[in-house]
Amino acid sequence: MSLSASGIKRKARELGFDLCGIAPAADLPELAFFEQWLARGYAGEMGYLHRSAQQRADVRRVLPSARTVIVTGTIYNTASPYSTERTDPGRAEIARYAWGDDYHDVIGARLHALLEWMQIRSDVPFEARSYVDTGPVQERVYAQHAGLGWIGKNTCTINPEVGSWIFLSEIICSLPLEVDAPALDLCGECTLCLEACPTRALVAPGVLDSTRCISYLTIELRGPIPRELAADVGPHVYGCDVCQEVCPWNQVAPRSSDPAWQPRPAWTNAEVATLAAMSDDELRETMRGSAMKRTKVAGLRRNLELALENAQK
Repeated sequence: MSLSASGIKRKARELGFDLCGIAPAADLPELAFFEQWLARGYAGEMGYLHRSAQQRADVRRVLPSARTVIVTGTIYNTASPYSTERTDPGRAEIARYAWGDDYHDVIGARLHALLEWMQIRSDVPFEARSYVDTGPVQERVYAQHAGLGWIGKNTCTINPEVGSWIFLSEIICSLPLEVDAPALDLCGECTLCLEACPTRALVAPGVLDSTRCISYLTIELRGPIPRELAADVGPHVYGCDVCQEVCPWNQVAPRSSDPAWQPRPAWTNAEVATLAAMSDDELRETMRGSAMKRTKVAGLRRNLELALENAQK
């Protein structure tokens, strides 16, 4: 049986993906900026980005036979208030994507099922690699060229119909599939995300200095959070959504009913003091099977201590 772009998109929908598009495995102009971004020191301690820079420059360095990149999007927004709508300084703020199950596992299984289906349906053998936010792939660039959405001034992929609360994943393959038209940038003159960033990490439209970003500080950074930024971290104990919450495209964003993304009881209306009072074993158990395990108990404990300090100011 032969594979078609439309058939792959239909199957992606059946498997639970909300968006699916196809980009060319080509020398896309937006790929070049990554090297400049690294040279400016914006990656901070994320050494793996430097080590994989050559591969990230072109998916054909990951899979030499690559012809196309199938990009999927999964909505993870749920029916809970934005952090910008709350005023309680004692409330623990956790990035929306981490409220439920680990997206690497959930989406990874769905992506594997899609690739397996493709291999069964294809009448010709082909090579492929699949990734869920783990491979050396500039996925937002390919998402833009697959028509899923443009790269916003907050550096997130923004889809005009569903906003930016989406997980991206991709299958790089050697099949010459029909590609989609790139998404158009619709940010216009809006600068709300740049103005709202608590730590002024968005240094220019579409340019993020990770070393100032609350998500980097509370997740990727292993040492102490710099004192000059500590107060601005506020009640955020794992990640930050402010630049997405103020985005006009997310004011009417659809919500997912997928059980995988619903908030775990421990994170629902959680108070900083309540989480800080939990033992390491209790925190570890609560983080099990969640994306939050990336920061480990020690990292979350550091963040909680800072949030407690900020709440008392």
